[in-house]
Amino acid sequence: MRISDALAAQRPFFSFEFFPPKNDEAHAQLLETARTLRELRPAFVSVTYGAGGSTRSRTVEVSKQIRNDIGLNVMAHVTCVGSSRSELRSLLSDLDAAGIENVLALRGDPPRNAASFVQPPDGFAHADALVSMIKRSFDFCVGGACHPEKHMEAPDFDTDLEHLRGKVEAGAEFLITQLFFDNDKYFAFVERARAAGIGVPILPGIMPITNYEQITRFVALCGATIPPKLLVELEERKAEPKAVEDLGVAFATLQCADLLRRGAPGIHFYTLNKSPASRAIVSSLIAATAWSPSFTAIH
Repeated sequence: MRISDALAAQRPFFSFEFFPPKNDEAHAQLLETARTLRELRPAFVSVTYGAGGSTRSRTVEVSKQIRNDIGLNVMAHVTCVGSSRSELRSLLSDLDAAGIENVLALRGDPPRNAASFVQPPDGFAHADALVSMIKRSFDFCVGGACHPEKHMEAPDFDTDLEHLRGKVEAGAEFLITQLFFDNDKYFAFVERARAAGIGVPILPGIMPITNYEQITRFVALCGATIPPKLLVELEERKAEPKAVEDLGVAFATLQCADLLRRGAPGIHFYTLNKSPASRAIVSSLIAATAWSPSFTAIH
């Protein structure tokens, strides 16, 4: 199913993000996670690239396997990093041949040993150009990324929104946010986007906190902020991993309930290839609201 059609068919809905495994054990864990979360009938799951586009082939392999063997609707990430235009067309042709209908078009982060993004030879410098090429040459439903607290490289909110509008004008049909923990920042961002002429659905991206060191590292990398009160509570529990996870799941459950109550079209969960936290949150939302997801698996 095309994600644009899913958004038109039912709101709210939810989705899960995975990253390609690095070894056989991690591969098995990912597939088990996908099977477990399948029971919750997500609208789609997404599969990322590794840092700097390092897992491109595994992204395609895992996307195919989740779609064909587990029966979930898949969105594959495609980035500009390290790929020429011909390589990107080859990748997209492979995804198309596998029956995958959705892609998330990203500029992508530079490799960890690089100081900044470098445009590949005969490649793209920005996501809007990638979106445009995909829409010209293929029939994918294309999504894009956005940043409620501003992309770290953007000098100001207006410049960031101008770049985002370029992606939508190039053909992006929906947007997924970077992780955030303050819902007011999400809704303020949506309001600014609408004022700037960006009318496509904006899905909030939520990462349940399950590890103190991990989440502090993530927010430093992406420019997100943790509300002061939540940060104090996390710091008080950082020597107790289970207490951190319990607090993180409780906070994310309340955060998601508030987002849906205030009109967010759905929730996109960054799962880190683990199911318990996201499964507990979605189960709580269903129990509390009588909201029943209606999507069915692909056959």
